[in-house]
Amino acid sequence: MVLCLGGDGTMLRAVGALDGASVPLLGVNLGQLGYLTEIEPGEITHALDRFSQGDAAGGWHLDTRLMVHIEVRRGDEELGRWRALNEVVVEKHAAGHTVRLLARIDGEPFTSYAADGLIVSTPTGSTAYSLSARGPVVSPRHRALLLTPVSPHMLFDRTLVLDPSEVVEIEVAGHRQAEVAVDGRLVLTVDPGDTVRCRPADETASFVRFGPYRYHQILKTKFGLMDR
Repeated sequence: MVLCLGGDGTMLRAVGALDGASVPLLGVNLGQLGYLTEIEPGEITHALDRFSQGDAAGGWHLDTRLMVHIEVRRGDEELGRWRALNEVVVEKHAAGHTVRLLARIDGEPFTSYAADGLIVSTPTGSTAYSLSARGPVVSPRHRALLLTPVSPHMLFDRTLVLDPSEVVEIEVAGHRQAEVAVDGRLVLTVDPGDTVRCRPADETASFVRFGPYRYHQILKTKFGLMDR
């Protein structure tokens, strides 16, 4: 088990460091939002005791999350590949300009976006950058990919919620470069004609949970929603 002391950013970095290894994570919330973390600092000793007893005796289980596999290509050349727990973002390189991005779904052109960028997120990432771009909140129990435009200069600004079997390709169109960021980390600058291909990863991320994971109650608490 990997013990993560911090917030959701620490959890994302830990998932990246595991590089697909099948090792569960236990998050200790030292941050602000803490969607992914499970316990508070004062509960560490008790939680480790319960984990050491095994899942049956300790009363814990694994919460498994979908990740997205990303490949960036320039013609026949592969420029790199990554996995993301939250999202991959293809966004503008130059400030003050939009970038033109052609989205394909299962190899068929969908539309060309003039926007600040496009986000391909998992359900786990639906409460991250995608939410800031007016995307929907999706339960992490779902298996889906979300395609969300960022500040599009066009009338169509809705998120597409796609079946996980569908493959999303984003081609940098026009004449401006774009940046590729994976879970908030800039990984590559891409040129016109380059493509970013996204599909569900074969690997998953696993988090240790004690008792049921009540996502909707966590969401309610984090956003300060009150009963009426």
